[in-house]
Amino acid sequence: MPVTPFPRPRSFSATPGAGPAPDAPVTATLDPSLPGQGFRLDASADGIAISHADAAGLRYALATLDQLRAGPDFGDLVHHVADHPDFPVRGFLLDISRDRVPTRRTLARWVQVLALARVNAFELYTEHTFAFSGHEEVWRDASPLTADDVRWLDGVCAAHGIELVCNQNTFGHVERWMQHGGYAHRAENEDGFTAWGRHHPPSTLEPTADNAGFVTGLLEEVVPLFRTRRVNIGADEPFELGTGKSAARVREEGLGSVYFDHVERVAGPWLERGYAVEFWADVFGDHPELMGRVPAGAVPVVWQYDSPSLTAAAVDAASPEQLGQWRADGADVTQLRDGFRDRARLLLQAGVPFWVAPGASNWNSLLGRFDNAVENMVDAAEVGLENSAQGYLNTSWGDGGHWDPPSVAFGPALFGGAVSWCLQANRDLDVAAVLDEHVLADPTGTVGRVLVRTGRVCADLGVPMLNASPLHRALQEADELAAPDVPAPERLREALDVLARCREDLRAADPACADGDVVVRELTQAIRLAELAARYLLPRAEGAEGPDPATARALLAELDALVQEQRACWLLRARPGGLDDSTARFTALRRALVRAGSGTG
Repeated sequence: MPVTPFPRPRSFSATPGAGPAPDAPVTATLDPSLPGQGFRLDASADGIAISHADAAGLRYALATLDQLRAGPDFGDLVHHVADHPDFPVRGFLLDISRDRVPTRRTLARWVQVLALARVNAFELYTEHTFAFSGHEEVWRDASPLTADDVRWLDGVCAAHGIELVCNQNTFGHVERWMQHGGYAHRAENEDGFTAWGRHHPPSTLEPTADNAGFVTGLLEEVVPLFRTRRVNIGADEPFELGTGKSAARVREEGLGSVYFDHVERVAGPWLERGYAVEFWADVFGDHPELMGRVPAGAVPVVWQYDSPSLTAAAVDAASPEQLGQWRADGADVTQLRDGFRDRARLLLQAGVPFWVAPGASNWNSLLGRFDNAVENMVDAAEVGLENSAQGYLNTSWGDGGHWDPPSVAFGPALFGGAVSWCLQANRDLDVAAVLDEHVLADPTGTVGRVLVRTGRVCADLGVPMLNASPLHRALQEADELAAPDVPAPERLREALDVLARCREDLRAADPACADGDVVVRELTQAIRLAELAARYLLPRAEGAEGPDPATARALLAELDALVQEQRACWLLRARPGGLDDSTARFTALRRALVRAGSGTG
């Protein structure tokens, strides 16, 4: 059977006939008339001819040729391939600030996966996990990346045709800085803020010239370590903006103007030096008065992490109280039923160029939300293509302590790379087969299939939940999980059956990749955590207040063992900094089980 390259090309044929000899010469010809990064490849008895638009096109042509050569019938087929990307920039963002900082080995593995998917930009999202000079108290316990780490990874990426891009948040999500006394004065609200029904520590900088200078100093230290002339300054979700020190200014000038003044202050020095500057468009995209203020070289990036169908289902299932709470917290999800088209509505109306940023749906999930990720990525590609977006940035966040293992995001990373390369050819990609053949080298076809099947368990539970899985939330919120978020008992039993069969299937897996044993072990661990969550929820689903004392004691013993295994699996992929913070998130469940086990729950 002919080999179909990955990503699937936009034009491909393999017909019986005299193919190339094993030692057939390869001729490469520069053809500037081809689309950027594009190529043509012809392989027959006459030899192998490549025409390429540029160095990237030649790289992708040779990678395609390598995949074709792997087929046992390569010499008995005539191949014609013509290909070029839909999006010039095809990026992947990895969150390394929500506790999990990858080892060098894990980062190198990510580069291999991304290069296979023809991703050409890799962004490491940082808040406090770079070893900034003079700020040791902020990163001391985080096992941060050092300047040497960045230089090394930048070289590894360059060798694979990938730009490594600095992604440093400079407005919201600075709580890891504000928790230290020497930085608290920079916060919009030094005492924190209340949202989503609970109090939170300060997470947003006051938008002042001094604070813009502060974050510019951080960028001045780290950005020059990257050879690319692009930087992402974040600036998303400044939750407290206008509620504290900047309240009077916001009332006078408007929230959008105050927000964008800060963005311009931070972006300005880099734009003046010829950098492209990305910033998240969640605030920007809600303010029509800002549409004419985007300076040349600045790129608003529109993100949306739940698919249109899931968003619609969650909105339809929400109570009036829930809808009111969402609006009070500044998230009117009823406006997002059409996904990226709604998210980018004002930018579309104003004709402002933007990038799209879907999500891998790995975070807050244990095992991923595979179908949500796929639909969300296709939606992003469709809207991006319709509006000539130049960039597609797939994102893998680490919310909730980053309990999901890296391998859970491998499949979504491959799919996102493929549909950003050519949506038409790859929208129905068999991700499990690609994982087993190209990433995991599993001849049994097991691990890829298990990754995809377990990634569908969340949807099977029948609880449409935004940005999370009920099983993950059960482990973090325990008996505080709201009743509507508890799946029906038959759904939980079906999930337990699927998870048990998948865990058993992994015993027969035989991945030959260098990290194959790690993948099997960490995936088994994630499945067992999901099973624990389902068994914990089952009594509530059946009408009880929670597990009976005997069941609670058994679950507690299992939880303690699983936390130890979680620590062991973590250290196979990540540095020790952040591990204690991540595992501390099991505390609520452990306390609930102790109470229930003693009969006082």
